[in-house]
Order: sequence, then structure tokens, then C-alpha cells
Amino acid sequence: MSLAVTYCRAGVGVSAPLVTVEVHVANGLPGLSIVGLAEAAVKESKDRVRSAIVNSHFSFPAKRITINLAPADLPKEGARFDLAIAIGVLLASGQIEASDIKKYEFIGELALGGDIRPVSGLLPVAMQCKLAGRKLILPNENTCEAGLINGLEIYSANNLLEVCQHLSGQQKLLLNQANTSEIKLRRVADMKDVKFQYHAKRALEVAAAGGHSLLMVGPPGTGKTMLASRIPGILPEMSEEEATESAAIQSISSQGFDASGWKQRPFRAPHHTASGAALVGGGSNPKPGEISLAHHGILFLDEFPEFNRQVLEVLREPLESGRIVISRAARQAEFPAKFQLIAAMNPCPCGYYGDSSGKCHCSEEKVARYRNKISGPMLDRIDIHIEVPRVKNISTQVSGDQVEASEEIKQRVEECRRRQVSRSGKCNAQMSVEDIEKSCKLRDGEHTFLMKTIEKLSLSNRAYHRVLKVARTIADLRRSDKIEIEDLAEAVSYRRLDRALS
Repeated sequence: MSLAVTYCRAGVGVSAPLVTVEVHVANGLPGLSIVGLAEAAVKESKDRVRSAIVNSHFSFPAKRITINLAPADLPKEGARFDLAIAIGVLLASGQIEASDIKKYEFIGELALGGDIRPVSGLLPVAMQCKLAGRKLILPNENTCEAGLINGLEIYSANNLLEVCQHLSGQQKLLLNQANTSEIKLRRVADMKDVKFQYHAKRALEVAAAGGHSLLMVGPPGTGKTMLASRIPGILPEMSEEEATESAAIQSISSQGFDASGWKQRPFRAPHHTASGAALVGGGSNPKPGEISLAHHGILFLDEFPEFNRQVLEVLREPLESGRIVISRAARQAEFPAKFQLIAAMNPCPCGYYGDSSGKCHCSEEKVARYRNKISGPMLDRIDIHIEVPRVKNISTQVSGDQVEASEEIKQRVEECRRRQVSRSGKCNAQMSVEDIEKSCKLRDGEHTFLMKTIEKLSLSNRAYHRVLKVARTIADLRRSDKIEIEDLAEAVSYRRLDRALS
């Protein structure tokens, strides 16, 4: 046959649209042209494909070869189309035959010797391939990543010759099945390492149970970073859908997918010199930023006021919507960003304001200027503000009964999350105004108490709703359907920075 059709997939954000590779071999002056909005790396594939075919003991047709990557208006980038193009050339020139070619999708970069090299962004490809009901032939190095998708038939190959033998029925490739049980997971830090700071650990449990954002304020060395790094250990285990979404974002990022983090909540801690584009994503070909890499996990911002104010402001919209849309002149990409914000800061420029050590000599004006680096709207979106004071007698021995391990806290958090999901289908932090009206109904006494408190602290309507959400979580931890005054009082106590300096 002089015309052959194979299938591959492009990469656009976290999606992988189908690309049909049409190869036509005709009489005429020898040459190869690639059409279909292909960028430089794709156009260079003609040299890689030619060498790979020759070095795999086939002949490269001395004819006019036209390769069309459809749809023509979809940008094609990278070397992921090499394998599909090579198979198409061999089919169109009659050197191999494959009656069931339409059942397969191909992805992989070709080396000059015919070896198949791994590509990035493989997980979205595997997800879409499964939905299309096709089998996937891919490089050996990408097998573990694609194997996370249950129900997908995966065939991995080392070189082009192995793929041709499989398609021709001469020697079949091994069918790889999904097996996540063999993945060696990395160790997560345990909360039992944190002695004292019971108030902070209680606040962390509430934040984890309801998915609430949290800000810790305290002098240097009081354990703010240590506490934050242990939050992933008390969060509920990710569902299959959540784990796949999170892994897909890692797969298309510059860092690539790491199997050791499978089903573990991501914990991202960018430095305070990070730019706005680094946090939300960007580039001419948009890539996910830190907030998307923290999808279904934690975004930890240490030294919160040291971040550029404009950088922090870009977090406001995704904190509310759970997604980010990056628009460029040529294209637009949307990335999910349902992250839990955990931040830490010193109370003043020197770090010791209000500390018992008496080291601070900052004026009230200096302290106010330092805290004003965080805008009111940004602070308003953080559900819980707590102080993490210095522990005076750190050498005091603490018995094992007084220190809870992460696993014990995690069990309570998971039970609390189950109550929330069964009630509204989401965690409390994600409740809409309509959900709040249904799930956070107050009796007269509780309503009067809350309104007086809101008026006294001059809280905004957004802060009012966030207090209700936190109170609902506290009540859920008590396994109660009703919100009591004690729940509201604790929730209001977590609005530390809404008050005047003291």
C-alpha cells in the first residue's frame, strides 16, 4: 500500500489529543516532507526516522514521502511522534504488514540506531489511549508510568525492530499489566517527632480534616517548618482518581513523574524568590507551576511575607476556583490547582516580636509594615491563623502516651473526611455558599454568639463563611451533626491576624 495511517498523541496541558499520522509514498524525486503545524523537533524527526529504519535492517524508500499530522491546526512538539512516523513509512512502503494497526497507538523517540527512547508526559497519553479502547506501544522506560492506568494494554519495546516483529506477528511483545503494589514508596515524616506545640498540632489536625488553608506565626526555631512537613502524613490517602490526576501533572512537568510518590499527597515548598510564573505556571508552551504540582496536596510557603506581594496575589484566584488558566497569544492551557495552602512567617522583621526572650526592638510601625506585605484579601482567604510560640522547657521528657503518631491522627482525619464527603460530596473547605447554608445551620444561641464576634473583630463576609467551615470541621471531628458554641469559639480563635497587634 502507498498510504498508511498510524496513531499518536500530542501534549496540550494535561490533555493528550489524538494525532493521526498519515504517510503517503509516491513516485517522484526522493524527499520527505512533514506537514501539520510541526515545530522544529518534529520536522527533525525525518533524519532520525531515516537512520533508525536503515539501521533496523529495512530500506528507506527512495521516493516522494509526505507525512501529514492531523488535525493540522493542533501544534505538534517534541520527538514523541518518531515511532508512529517510522511505522507509517514501513507500512506505506510495503516492508511490513499489520492488519490490526488501527488497534494500536505509538509513542516514543527514535535513536539513530533504532532504539526507542522515553518521552515526557506519558501518563495523559495512557489515560486517553485507554478511553479510546486502543493498545499502547511505548518505550521500556515509560512502562512503570503507563502501568498506573488500570485496564490499559501496554506493550513496551527496546527498538523499532521489536515493534515491527510484533505487528507482523513474528515475535510478540510482552503484555505489561498495571501493578502498583511493587512501587517502593518514600517515607513520610511522622508527627510523633514534634514534642509539645499541642495547640499547633490541634490546628493542623483541623486543617487536614477539612482541607483548610493555614498560616503559622512564630519566632525562628519554634518548629513551624517541622510541623508543616508532617502534614502529608496525617492527610487521607489519595483515591485512584486523585492519584492519577496528580501523577499526570507531574508527568507533563519539567521534573517528570516519580513513581515513589504514587498515592502520596504532594508537598511543594518553593523558595520565597520564586516568580509568579513559577507558582502558577507559564511559558510559550504552558507548563504547570507549583500550585498545580501541589494538586490534591500541600503548597508550603515559608517566610510568607518575603515573597513578592505581586507573586502572592496570583494565588488568590486559584485558591477560590481550584484551577488556573494560562493564556498566551498562540494557545491557552488550563491546569487543576486544588491545593491546600500552608504558610509560615515570623511576627516581625527581626522575628522576635512578642517572644519571651525580649530580643525584639521593632517598633509598632515596623511590625505593621512587615505584616502588611500580605494583603488583606490574601489573608482573608486563609482559614486558620495560629501562633507557634517558643517552648521554654524543651529538655523536659515527654512520655510516649503524650505524643501521637501521624497514623493515629490520620485515622481521625479520614473518618472526618468521610462524614464530609457523605454529606456534601466534598471536603468542608470546598463548600459553596449553598453548601454552607445546608450543612452549617446554627441555632439562635450559636448564631447570636457568632454575629457578636464577627462584629467585634470586624470580619468580612468571606471570613464569616470560613469561620463556619472551620467550625463545621471541628464539629465533624467530634462526630456531631450540630455546631456548638465551643466549635465556633475555637474556629474564631483561629483568626489570629484579624485582630489588633498585641
